[in-house]
Amino acid sequence: MSQKTWGGRFEGGTDAQVEKFTESITFDRRLFRHDIRASRAHAAMLAEVGLISAGEADSIRSALDEIGTEIEAGKMEFRTSLEDIHTHIESALIARLGDVGRKLHTARSRNDQIVTDVKLWVRDAIDDLDGLLVELQRAFVASAEREHGVVLPGYTHLQRAQPVLAAHYYLAYVEKLQRDRERLADCRKRVNILALGAAALAGSSLPIDRESVRQKLGFDSVARNSLDVSSDRDFLLEFVFVLSMIATHLSGWAEEWVIWSTTEFNFLDLPDGFCTGSSIMPHKKNPDVLELTRGKTGRVIGALQGLFVLVKGLPLAYNRDLQEDKQAVFDAFDTVGGCLAVAAPLVRQTKLRREVIASRLEDGFLDATTLMEGLISRGVPMRSAHEIVGKLVRLCEQKKCRLADLQDAEFDQPGVSGADIKKTLGVANSLAAFKSYGSTAPAEVAKQLNEWKNKLGM
Repeated sequence: MSQKTWGGRFEGGTDAQVEKFTESITFDRRLFRHDIRASRAHAAMLAEVGLISAGEADSIRSALDEIGTEIEAGKMEFRTSLEDIHTHIESALIARLGDVGRKLHTARSRNDQIVTDVKLWVRDAIDDLDGLLVELQRAFVASAEREHGVVLPGYTHLQRAQPVLAAHYYLAYVEKLQRDRERLADCRKRVNILALGAAALAGSSLPIDRESVRQKLGFDSVARNSLDVSSDRDFLLEFVFVLSMIATHLSGWAEEWVIWSTTEFNFLDLPDGFCTGSSIMPHKKNPDVLELTRGKTGRVIGALQGLFVLVKGLPLAYNRDLQEDKQAVFDAFDTVGGCLAVAAPLVRQTKLRREVIASRLEDGFLDATTLMEGLISRGVPMRSAHEIVGKLVRLCEQKKCRLADLQDAEFDQPGVSGADIKKTLGVANSLAAFKSYGSTAPAEVAKQLNEWKNKLGM
């Protein structure tokens, strides 16, 4: 019999160039554990409904375990003539068991088999990513605790805006990563729907029990429409979208730290182990890990775009185009996983240059907004207060001084004492003035830091 799973329809062999062009074993071999797991469950179900005997199911499961061990040890020879990982495993099974091995594919197609394997893989990938995200969250929380008393200039448009606690800054990234975790968890719900049993596109006339397979593989529910199963890659698009969001968050953080590590900012002391030097300039310390993190984001977003283009015009149900989904998904996952793995230790080991930051903290009118709100609290209308402070800032720029350097009389307003309102000036006073929930108020930040430590088991 042909080693092809579909050979009976054809008289001649497949052209060697076609075999090379259509194979997927070079990249889908990483699904072997998931294919074996799904096949074990399928074999057990076939025995339960009487399509194979219990002894045959036991033989199939034992042989599958042996094949898995062989692949794990690197002893299986992968051949393009066998197309994909599913055919390799089935061929090895038949070589061991003969006709018993040929019974495994009863009531399933490679279409629902592939979707099931990929869903099992994505489910594991989501769980792995969640663990990496937790580690990065913990790294940011640890940094927030270490740098708790440090005050930073906060920025909008990369211009100095208002003072913020360093802990508040670090916790902002914890929040972003938490949304990434929630998106992954939500994506997992739609991944965790069993495809197996949909067969090629219409289901099966054989008395299979999909609920039994669902329970064995730990899926939450069974896919309702066999035609949809064969064509569906929504779960992969959603998964890579979440990967793109994670990568985008990492890229923004990396860009910020690249800037902060420059001589012009000099806010950060990046660890030597996460930087490289120059082949010609002996003084250089380049933030290559951060730059590559920023750069690799393009690959992940590119994978998402590629998947959208791949599926945009496909009719129901399965089309061979869908073979092209895996390389993009695998690469996006590998890229994001690698970035997350290196990000956590980098965050933990990077320290703020406190003296440098403090030496310029009063520059840039970080207290201007607090001054405006001080006027508002004393009865001055918001727009009027905004204009008053804007004019005072312009005056300071002309005099090349800070707001606190102006004379008391220059702050006088109807019903407002200049000497009184000047008490709101300075970064320390500005920071102490914050009150709102979620703000950089020291008490608020301390509370949220403790909440995150408890939530992350620190």
